[in-house]
Amino acid sequence: MPLADTISTAKGFVEALYYVYLICIIAYIIASWIPLPYNTTLNRIQRFLYDVVDPYLRLFRRFIPQLNLGGLGLDLSPIVAIIVLTIVHSLIQSGLSAL
Repeated sequence: MPLADTISTAKGFVEALYYVYLICIIAYIIASWIPLPYNTTLNRIQRFLYDVVDPYLRLFRRFIPQLNLGGLGLDLSPIVAIIVLTIVHSLIQSGLSAL
């Protein structure tokens, strides 16, 4: 049963990684909407979220233009990024289940 334990551990790791990254994307979106007062702790958190999430979002910003709605810019790349992340997560989970 060591193979079953390994697959179970891999599935748990992929699941945890998916949820942590999903939470980071959502926190990044919320932090970009709300102007936070300058605080070194908040600044470090925002910088961490930017460093972790922005490279992934830039992949989609190349192809998805920002919508301009009367001077208000709407970035749809996080929505597409979450959808792609969910699809990749389900494909990996299905592949691990097939083993």
